[in-house]
Amino acid sequence: MPSASSLLTRPAARHSIGRTPDLRTGRSTPSPLVMAIILTSQLMIVLDASVIISALPKIHDAFGFSPTSLSWVQNAYTLTFGGLLLFGARVGDILGRRRVYLAGIALFTLASLLGGLAPNGAWLLTTRAIQGLAAAIAAPSTLALLMMSFQGPRERMRAISLYAAASSGGASVGLVLGGLLTDLASWRWGLFINVPIGIALVLLAPRYLPETERNPGRFDLVGAVSSTLGMTALVYGFVRAGSSGWTDHATLASFAGAVLLLAGFVLVELRAEQPIMPLRLFASRERSGAYVARLFTVGGMFAYFFFQTQFLQEVRDYSALKAGFAFLPMTAVLFATSRLVPKVAGAVSSGRLLVTGLSLALIAMAWTCRLSADTQYFPRIALPMMLLGLGMGIAFIPLTSSGIAGVDPKDSGAASGLVNAFHQVGGSLGLGVLVTVFGTAARNAAEHHSAGVPAALAAKQHLAHAISAALTGSVVFLAVALVIVLATAPGIFRKQRPSVR
Repeated sequence: MPSASSLLTRPAARHSIGRTPDLRTGRSTPSPLVMAIILTSQLMIVLDASVIISALPKIHDAFGFSPTSLSWVQNAYTLTFGGLLLFGARVGDILGRRRVYLAGIALFTLASLLGGLAPNGAWLLTTRAIQGLAAAIAAPSTLALLMMSFQGPRERMRAISLYAAASSGGASVGLVLGGLLTDLASWRWGLFINVPIGIALVLLAPRYLPETERNPGRFDLVGAVSSTLGMTALVYGFVRAGSSGWTDHATLASFAGAVLLLAGFVLVELRAEQPIMPLRLFASRERSGAYVARLFTVGGMFAYFFFQTQFLQEVRDYSALKAGFAFLPMTAVLFATSRLVPKVAGAVSSGRLLVTGLSLALIAMAWTCRLSADTQYFPRIALPMMLLGLGMGIAFIPLTSSGIAGVDPKDSGAASGLVNAFHQVGGSLGLGVLVTVFGTAARNAAEHHSAGVPAALAAKQHLAHAISAALTGSVVFLAVALVIVLATAPGIFRKQRPSVR
């Protein structure tokens, strides 16, 4: 069976669709709408992981989620997205990229509409999980179609740069957009906004995006299901522990199920003829370190977004709009940095860039994690937020390149999918772990209520204490990621050799 990478490098005999003749050179170039369709798709998928975060306090009030179960509004999306991402890439290989992309975007659009109409919490969580499934189907084909459409070295580099900017900055943009929609209309519009965009993409894509050949192959359905259910059970165990304790029967049963399912997944991948996750990808210390470091980095960052939003709205009484715009400095710095990093990447090793970025992010997280009910936005939140954007803007590009370094061409598609899978699963797992920290700290704070403190103020003090504890966990996550990179990334301690021209 041809690999994903061979599809990306194969001559474009059937790919004149969506290309415009250049009268000066005699060659055809991709229509601007090709880039617009692909970037809009990627931005919509990435935004949906965060656009709902600014609306979480409103969703909490609407459906009565507990402080810990509220995390499932986020995790239902990221778990199915990350867990099925590699399976989605294989489906695109077998059935054709554009065909699978269209199916994924259509399902994503329908799930967004149904989620916006949700009459209760169970309905909302179900549609969020379907959105994640749809994103897992569409996202791998989006990147493959980008690589296929932009084949010249200069146009491909520009396309990848724009794609990376949309991917890295989409989460923070989603916080601003989510706050805007929630405050001016309703939290439901964070989902409804996908509907007209999705319809436009479904109508335009067949005209402008190329199609790939269908290739025979087998679907590793058992591997996809066992990995997704195993990670879901693991995250549920942490969330359950946060609300019911570590000795709760459901908590213990969830962890036991997670161990069995994930062990079964590894056995399936060892024996599968065409595994969705070739285990040989972990043979490289650099790649393995990049995958695990990404899991801890994204876990700490997702938790930061989740808890910082609640601090601003529930403790500091910000509106959803004001809380969304509070993240704007971080968004601006992250976008600007992500555009500058490729320009210096040739002079500085990826390992050194990665260490620099994670170190800055760690300092920022440690600076901002000690919150109290009277912590002001400036300087204790705004300045660390900007430093965090700088650190993440520096770190994410080399973290991605390390995840695909030295990969055999036949495994390049699987390696790229694995980077994205660890990104999404890291967000879910990190949030699940730190929700447990949050829940435990909240219970302990409530047990030590200070006499004479008004109930409303005491509630804010307890919430600020619990959020501070959770963000301290984010500091630990980033510290672990930095240690992993120091131990596995090459070229950190060696003198950089000048490039030969």
